[in-house]
Amino acid sequence: MSSNIKIQRICQYCNNEFTAKTTVTKFCSLKCANRSYKDRTRKKKVEKSNKETEKIIIKPVEVAKAKEFLTVRDVSILLGCSIRTAYRLINNGTLKAVNIAERLTRVKRSELNKILEQPKPQPEPKAVDFDISECYTISEVQQKFNISSGTLYHLINRNKVPKISKGKFVYVPKTIIETLIT
Repeated sequence: MSSNIKIQRICQYCNNEFTAKTTVTKFCSLKCANRSYKDRTRKKKVEKSNKETEKIIIKPVEVAKAKEFLTVRDVSILLGCSIRTAYRLINNGTLKAVNIAERLTRVKRSELNKILEQPKPQPEPKAVDFDISECYTISEVQQKFNISSGTLYHLINRNKVPKISKGKFVYVPKTIIETLIT
């Protein structure tokens, strides 16, 4: 039983147009069919390998989430930081930990949750706009109060003094500078 059907199709592998003799033909040749098969099997192997790698990566996180008392390594995995950073958090008091023995530092899960649930710091209110007539330039402040540029820079940054840039000059409010320096 032969078919007299002739359908113009596009090969799903090479995207060339060809004449198919059946309605289910997908490829223009055996060569394209074989190459498509190889691509599909290759993609399946890569996908399987990626899933195995993902399981290996996720496993330590799942194990750490299940524990009530965490090691420093577990803390670093859950926070997504280095072990050294986790130790730094413990040393500066941000994270409370118990040192059971010389090499057995443990952190309670609830302490880690407290850090993660801390409210975000509120943005600082915008500085009040000052008129330039009420401001000193940086060089005027240095001359008037006999301060080096480095000292003035640190003073302005430490106290978050608002600065106004106009052209090539930077202005700082007189009232704030005078209260800081005197």
